[in-house]
Amino acid sequence: MPLRETLARVEADLAAGRVPVARQRLRGLVSSFPYDLTLRRRLAEVYRLYGDAAEAGRWMYLEEDRDADETAAFEVRYGSPGRRMKALAWRGPEAMAATSFAKGQLVAVRAACAEAFGRPVDWDDLASFREDLEEKCEEPSGPWSVSDVLAGVGCLVGALAFLGVWVIGVLALFD
Repeated sequence: MPLRETLARVEADLAAGRVPVARQRLRGLVSSFPYDLTLRRRLAEVYRLYGDAAEAGRWMYLEEDRDADETAAFEVRYGSPGRRMKALAWRGPEAMAATSFAKGQLVAVRAACAEAFGRPVDWDDLASFREDLEEKCEEPSGPWSVSDVLAGVGCLVGALAFLGVWVIGVLALFD
């Protein structure tokens, strides 16, 4: 679908209150046109409707007039340079950036990632910074609560009841 037609659908979706659909369309457009900063800006505006400062900061990261709080929220959510590289969804050389500020931001993120890994990384080669994306999972938040135990017991009882009914049904076939 052409860019203008998709943008018209985005506007219609927003006017009709279908914000998730508009967001998804814009995400697809940014994926297809990663160099178009106006699409990134529009996606940031949609995330502001959700109140998601980190995602708004993510999509405004390459803009000089970005909001400092949103940028900080993005940098906290995507705490490492490798995660930021993946989150920015850029492809190709930084020279493709529409502004010198955007180019500088992209160069800085890639340089920080390369420094963290001690080797060159490339926007088009996810594997070059993948190790950073496969960090250890967080430890569980503590001991199980009563509701966690009850939920587990409920699932177990449900599974046993299902199995019992199944066995009775199979036995009834041979009677």
